[in-house]
Amino acid sequence: MTNSEELTVATTSTAIIDTNVSMSNAKSILDDPSWKEKLKLPPKDNRPKTADVTATKGHNFEDYCLKRELLMGIYEKGWEKPSPVQEQSIPIALTGRDVLARAKNGTGKTGAYTIPIVERIDPNKNAIQAIILVPTRAYTIPIVERIDPNKNAIQAIILVPTRELALQTSAICMELSKHIHLRVMVTTGGTSLREDISRLQEVVHIVIATPGRLLDLVNKNLAKVDACRVIVLDEADKLLSQDYNHLLDELLYAMPNDRQVMLFSATFPLTVDDFIRKHMKQAYEINLMDELTLKGITQYYAFVQERQKIHCLNTLFSKLQINQSIIFCNSTQRVELLAKKITELGYNCYYIHSKMRQEHRNRVFHDFRTGLCRNLVCSDLFTRGIDIQAVNVVINFDFPRYSETYLHRIGRSGRFGHLGIAISLITYEDRFAVHKVEQELGTEILPIPRHIEEDLYVAKGLSIEQLPEEQHQ
Repeated sequence: MTNSEELTVATTSTAIIDTNVSMSNAKSILDDPSWKEKLKLPPKDNRPKTADVTATKGHNFEDYCLKRELLMGIYEKGWEKPSPVQEQSIPIALTGRDVLARAKNGTGKTGAYTIPIVERIDPNKNAIQAIILVPTRAYTIPIVERIDPNKNAIQAIILVPTRELALQTSAICMELSKHIHLRVMVTTGGTSLREDISRLQEVVHIVIATPGRLLDLVNKNLAKVDACRVIVLDEADKLLSQDYNHLLDELLYAMPNDRQVMLFSATFPLTVDDFIRKHMKQAYEINLMDELTLKGITQYYAFVQERQKIHCLNTLFSKLQINQSIIFCNSTQRVELLAKKITELGYNCYYIHSKMRQEHRNRVFHDFRTGLCRNLVCSDLFTRGIDIQAVNVVINFDFPRYSETYLHRIGRSGRFGHLGIAISLITYEDRFAVHKVEQELGTEILPIPRHIEEDLYVAKGLSIEQLPEEQHQ
């Protein structure tokens, strides 16, 4: 299956992914002492990287005594060495201890929990062993068929904040485990419950779902979590909001007392203390946040009047060397209007927001991720976890209302230690918000110069067509 075909499978409304491969080929590699030389590795990414991902203790993935089949998946994914958050998280997570990890956006948090989960899953056990949950509203649909509730016992749960991030994470799980015979299921609120029931009749090892949807399945005895021993909350600050408190409590109380709980996020709300007290035991805390913003992102602002924004954006498009860009607006209405204006200016542009039909969102996400579209206008739907390493320019067409939103927006560029720029179009009314962001994040947003040095955001001699396949880590 090609990378494109894999993603197409992952973006169906309710997807179940089988990572079965030819065991004869895999076994021949496993038995060969020179196995690494026979792997099909992607092109090496020679772009410079910052200390956000290079400041490690020099460990290799092989130091963690991982299954060779998993190591094959890791290296064939293009991951060469563990990042700092992976270096600290993986050995602890493998012991089954609770983990609370705080690390910057785009520094490898997904790999920090997917690698231990894939390592610990028994592919010969007919049970759901990993679940990834995304917090969107679940819709209840009348049940027209039943399954044997004893057939699948959920053994691990991973929660993430958007369906797009769920699809991305499922693709990573699939690629890491392609030599281990694991199956991944994606189900979220708003998709067909009948399809979920059908999927759960098959062997499933990893499930990616929203908290509401999973709880719906659990309460209807369609899925069981009383044997689930691992739960992960990615982008935990979002999942620990009041919107999901009762869902998480009910879900966690249905799980075994000796479960492993892992939380990963760039920021944590005050409610994390209450969550730790209720649901975690002797959590191992990791804090890699010496500063909040990524080292590779240079931040600028352009002071403009509202009516000048389109002209300013046109100037930026004509002057900058853009591999891919993401332009943020504060409302879904402005997203569509701005995308139309950009298209009229002659630039290739798509848009995405939460009010679009899920199939349309899936297609836009797929096309942008694979490089078919260079510019994407979006709402804050796209601020969390989405890792598209070709993005080197982020533009705040509307300045965000909250510092946390600003942090997540600009973190869409400069992924995994690469370089990027973030430019905010600022009106007179935004001036106090800019100062507040600088104060709360401890960062500096500079006035935009007449010329931006390409060394700040462009890898020399590299175009979007030459970038390696997405290597989310």
